[in-house]
Amino acid sequence: MKKLSLLILMIAFAGIAKAEDGHKLWLRFEQNGKAVVKGPKCKAAEELVSFSKNNVELLLDQKMEDDEYRIDGNKITAKGEIGLLYGAYAYLRGETKGSKPFYKLRILNHWDNLDASIERGYAGKSIFWALEDPQTRRNSKLWRPQPIDKELIKEYARANASVGINGTVLNNVNASPMMLSAIYINKVSEIADILRPYGIKVYLSVNFASPMSIPAKGFNKGKALKTADPLNPQVKAWWKAKAKEIYEQIPDFGGFLVKANSEGQPGPFDYNRTHADGANMLADAVKPYGGIIMWRSFVYGAAHKGEDRVKQAVSEFAPLDGKFRDNVILQSKNGPLDFQPREPYAPIFDNIKNTKQMAELQITQEYLGQSRHLVYLAPMWREFFSYVAPEKLVGIAGVANIGLDKNWCGHHFSQANWYAFGRLAWNPYLTSEQIATEWLKATFCLPGDRFLAETNKQQCLPGTCPLAETNKQQCMPGTCPLAGLLSVMLRSREACVDYMMPIGLHHIFTFDHHYGPGPAEFQPNAPIEWCPVYYHKANNDSIGFDRTHTGSNATAQYREPYCQMYDDINTCPERYLLWFHRVPWSYRMKSGRTVLEEMNFHYTRGVHEVEDFIKTWNEAKPYIDEQRWQEVDARLQHQLDNAKEWKKVCMDYFSSFNK
Repeated sequence: MKKLSLLILMIAFAGIAKAEDGHKLWLRFEQNGKAVVKGPKCKAAEELVSFSKNNVELLLDQKMEDDEYRIDGNKITAKGEIGLLYGAYAYLRGETKGSKPFYKLRILNHWDNLDASIERGYAGKSIFWALEDPQTRRNSKLWRPQPIDKELIKEYARANASVGINGTVLNNVNASPMMLSAIYINKVSEIADILRPYGIKVYLSVNFASPMSIPAKGFNKGKALKTADPLNPQVKAWWKAKAKEIYEQIPDFGGFLVKANSEGQPGPFDYNRTHADGANMLADAVKPYGGIIMWRSFVYGAAHKGEDRVKQAVSEFAPLDGKFRDNVILQSKNGPLDFQPREPYAPIFDNIKNTKQMAELQITQEYLGQSRHLVYLAPMWREFFSYVAPEKLVGIAGVANIGLDKNWCGHHFSQANWYAFGRLAWNPYLTSEQIATEWLKATFCLPGDRFLAETNKQQCLPGTCPLAETNKQQCMPGTCPLAGLLSVMLRSREACVDYMMPIGLHHIFTFDHHYGPGPAEFQPNAPIEWCPVYYHKANNDSIGFDRTHTGSNATAQYREPYCQMYDDINTCPERYLLWFHRVPWSYRMKSGRTVLEEMNFHYTRGVHEVEDFIKTWNEAKPYIDEQRWQEVDARLQHQLDNAKEWKKVCMDYFSSFNK
């Protein structure tokens, strides 16, 4: 009888769980339209009228901080309309107290190109830039942006505001000079008008050599310059004229993001100038309008020939510390290399003490299975914050994973990383579990259902979301489907490390596209630091990159206790072993296994984890709408195939050195 009742409940729920395509993200509020909202007529009021089940009063208090909100029963109080909007979304997701953002700058970096492609984007074309009409292109020397999808950008703005994101860089750091042409500035102004009511400022990535390609309004008779030297008076005047041109149309424009003298991009080095020279010149141009310059520290190349790539950011920027304008912010990746599944924190955060800094995280999973693997990134970012105190930073930027795919992110679970970035930018002390719980509730529970899962005990409480219970009785430990999905999310990053690059292996991906294993790859026509063999250096005797005092001495860039900890093989955490140390194949791990045996253990464990993810997803099938279940299932099956491929390719290759 009990099994029959369960079957009836499952059939009934299946009828309720209508097909969903994921486009609503976590904003699946039940449409109401009956709530009475007192107070200012604003976006917060619109959201509450549409979705609140209770009457709400909105109040203004000028004594509060910008963006701060307070919730007291059915009253929401803030300094201004944007604070009220943040409070409204918090109220709708069930918060009962107040909050204020830890960081003033909570910014998405879009790597979108003007031809609608997205560098390292895995969810379709750009939501901002459309392919231009070929006939128009033939008849014009300039690229011409196509009309924007205003409704789509409004949906994008709602999603960002709901998690507190307040800035967006609209284009790729490998920027086209055309981004600063008059026709594109007009288009940026249109986008800014849509984002502004949701508290989102627009920023632009700029090409440092833009003065040599694009005219500035009212300057030099409409002609471009022959140089981009940051100390040249004409160049300084060009940037000031261009800043004035932008701010005349977009008074709240945020400023510029710059990638200079890295991976072939132009910069001040082209004129024997420093990063400070280049950044300060731009900072002076936007200073009168309150703008900022975010100058990326991701630099490596010819200027450091022969130097360990992970050391080059500190080498370039530490001598310049304190020489930047007060509206310049150094933007540094969380690790010293390039968004690997695991790497130690970037030592530039230890070495820069007199210049503002912000961390750059990558939401799009360039090295973590892209949009084809379920990998929840909050645990990786929380790991970073365990080494770099949040108070050391003035903001956080996240490389966006958003595209034109109907579900925005390519993988339904990749939406969780967009969500997690926003929540951590608001409060970097939230736990990965708290954020995942919020997201699961909003993304998979039916509107109005409660979500109460004691995840540590793997138990669900009576009366909770149908996803979290199989009947009206309390779930037994280990049987709750939603607790299982939460467990999957929290384990997924470590599983990815296991089946891709255990015990400190790094950057052993297939060349260039960074998907799939390529530990043996060497490209003779590419810089050696782009090639996987540079990073593991495996031969018949040993494996690993010696970054201790006997090698590249990268450990010396870290503060204590990490300098000595990483330098000493006896204290270096085994998760970083091959990152910092070169060891013989006979080296014994703490487990008693040799290096190769330990690799095999981790690769195997990673495969088994993905198998378990599939098992958990199968158990959740009765509680997930069919479309999303099928789409996630297909991705998980693909992820399992990939995990097995990683194990085979890497073990076959590394075993060949250890006869």
